[in-house]
Amino acid sequence: MKRTRFCSLFVAAVCLFIGPFTPAQQPRANTLHIGYVYPAGGQQGSTLEVVIGGQFMAGVTNVHVSGGGVQAIITEVIRPISGKELNELRIKIDELLARKAVVRNDFKALEQFRSFKNTKDIKKNSENDDKEIEALKKKYAGATWTAEDEKMLMELRRKIASGVRRPANPAISEIAVCKMTIAPDATPGRRELRVSTPNGLSNPLVFEIGQVTEFMLPASKSIAEQKSSVAKTAFGPKNTKKTEQLVTIPAVINGQILPGGVNHHRFTAKKGQRLVIAVSARSLIPYLADAVPGWFQATVALFDTNGRELAYADDFRFNPDPVLYYEIPADGEYVIEIKDSIYRGREDFVYRITVGELPFITSLFPLGGPVGAETAVELKGWNLPTDRLVLDNKNIAPGIRPVSVRKDNWVSNVMPFAVDTLPECLEKEPNNQPNSAQRVTLPIIINGRIDSPGDADVFCFDGKAGQTVVAEVMARRLNSPLDSILKLTDASGKPIASNDDHVDKGSGLNTHHADSYLSVTLPADGTYYLSLRDTQTKGGPEYAYRLRISPPRPDFELRLVPSSLAARPGSSIPVTVYALRRDGFDGEIKLSLKNAPEGFKLSGGTISSQSDQAKFTLSVPYVPSKGEPRQLQLEGTATIQGQTVTRPVVPADDMMQAFEYRHLVPAQELDVAVLGGGSRFQPKTEVGRVTLKAVGAVAASMKVEADNPLKIPTGGAIPLRVSMAKAPEFVKIQFELEDPPAGIAIQKITPARDGVELLLSCDPDKVKPGQKGNLVVASFVQRARPADKNASTGPVRLPLKTLPAVPYEIVAGP
Repeated sequence: MKRTRFCSLFVAAVCLFIGPFTPAQQPRANTLHIGYVYPAGGQQGSTLEVVIGGQFMAGVTNVHVSGGGVQAIITEVIRPISGKELNELRIKIDELLARKAVVRNDFKALEQFRSFKNTKDIKKNSENDDKEIEALKKKYAGATWTAEDEKMLMELRRKIASGVRRPANPAISEIAVCKMTIAPDATPGRRELRVSTPNGLSNPLVFEIGQVTEFMLPASKSIAEQKSSVAKTAFGPKNTKKTEQLVTIPAVINGQILPGGVNHHRFTAKKGQRLVIAVSARSLIPYLADAVPGWFQATVALFDTNGRELAYADDFRFNPDPVLYYEIPADGEYVIEIKDSIYRGREDFVYRITVGELPFITSLFPLGGPVGAETAVELKGWNLPTDRLVLDNKNIAPGIRPVSVRKDNWVSNVMPFAVDTLPECLEKEPNNQPNSAQRVTLPIIINGRIDSPGDADVFCFDGKAGQTVVAEVMARRLNSPLDSILKLTDASGKPIASNDDHVDKGSGLNTHHADSYLSVTLPADGTYYLSLRDTQTKGGPEYAYRLRISPPRPDFELRLVPSSLAARPGSSIPVTVYALRRDGFDGEIKLSLKNAPEGFKLSGGTISSQSDQAKFTLSVPYVPSKGEPRQLQLEGTATIQGQTVTRPVVPADDMMQAFEYRHLVPAQELDVAVLGGGSRFQPKTEVGRVTLKAVGAVAASMKVEADNPLKIPTGGAIPLRVSMAKAPEFVKIQFELEDPPAGIAIQKITPARDGVELLLSCDPDKVKPGQKGNLVVASFVQRARPADKNASTGPVRLPLKTLPAVPYEIVAGP
């Protein structure tokens, strides 16, 4: 997190560091994070063991699964061993071995187990050895050695042997194991799983509730050790490690791919069965920050009993998760093989394979329809109960609706279907050339297809000089494989504008933003021609699109990051909201909580017209959450072309792909945990306890006193007052701005009556008049680290309180 240089306020002349405390603390450093869940789903009515890998999971207490009907109890936590813990184990082993040697009068075994703490002090000579042995005989005179002692010795040795000090993948180096029970009536489908500790709430991961029998390979509960400075993650085919499992279909198969791993799942099938084998891997964990291409790239193959490959897939069109369809030619045994494309593997390479005579939609047409009407949809796919569907959009709001079909007890995969308010029409062939272009009247949405390789669709319309026209393709965002390119020309064929790819940050799961977008001011009155084709000259019935040609329709979407929040009672949490502006919308957006529980408050709730994002604070009540986190909803309101428009704020997580690329990945819920009061740290002295209580009172009393907005002059400075109760003696309280805009900083802090004043400065070279936003002030204290030769050096930073966001506006300086 970027921070300014902090300024300090000495409340007393002498600084005495007390025991650690965290009153009204917002957890920040060492944030609880989970990297995988295995298995990533379970069957209704089942009880199973679930392994969750992550980081900073010490003290994990609860597992939260959205949607209800799921209960989980933590049964075990496995973590890397610290240097201090390793030393303590070695000392215990030495003490046990010494007692055993005295009881059995056999001191030879001690030669290789000299006390870890004593080997540095005892010289290797017989005289010292004799003295030590005599000392041990005296210390353990009359001692006994039992079977329980032997068992304890073996257990300590096992802990040292299996202990990991340098995990290969720190982000998944801690493991929580839970016993999960899924109710028989739990609603099937995709859920979100989070875990919590007394100090935080994790990010969400996918957990699916299924209806058919599930199979699971044993979970890996070991933590991989870093063997060298470069982790070995890729193996060749000669280094593979094969694992086989017998399953019955239909089924959902769960597994993990470890380094060099190749998993085989054997089943019996009958002639004529039309099997769909669909892998979920990248869809379970969309992005890996420390792996290229940024996800587990699964491949799947089907073999007969003689080992002959019958079918293979490493993706499904543009989706990295592979899907196979195969009609069984004869009764017998068959094998599904799954592996990583380059034989990589680690614990978070988790998959689910759904196999059976499943209904699977490969494409639909059209990709959308008008609000308030019925749309006849053509379906293509495998094992479908019908090839046509009528969708009723009469009570459907504009946007994307999910479409699926049911066959017997199976529900198909889900396809997106767009619903809009504009007039619509179908593309009509032939329209491959300007002389056969299909004439349309704006505004219009055209539903069409690039029917065959090399095909192009051309449309013509009349326009006026100075008129702004937007042309936008919706294809890849609606699961079409089309990689579109748009080209606009005038009647003479002169190019006006063209576009291949247009980035849509709201489409967080797309890594190739293949849909095209144009916004053009027409240079003259006349007829214009718009052509659409596939950039790779591909085509076919599945290469469908929706092409909007219209005047600009200004609009916006909102994303809030992160989707999991945790705070101490009565404190504030900083969040970031991104405004995804459409068709040139540049207005102000006001944010608000929607039907929020009592005690929650949003501060600084405006995104200025010049900004695409802003930082806000969410204040939480003084009553801790009991059990489950609370779900909050926000919405944003703006005025567009004289009309009040309200849009939901979608919770999301900022995920990194392959060390560099970042994506806003939507979540189902915005979960907020109001943590229990007090601190995970306990002061050891009475003075510490008294000071802890007093500093907690100071934090609770802190309030920002400022105009709304706070007007900061360029090249000048303005005080920002923070009122608070008198701090206890000997305590050093510090303040800083969290992620401040460039050019705004705390210049100095001065004591004031009943509080302090933060003098804010503004650099005129970096900040210009008219800029608006929010400032977030955080307070903290520092204490000396405990005297421990194995601990890191430097003081411990203890966040005290994040104050509610302060709206500001930059004004011209003197």
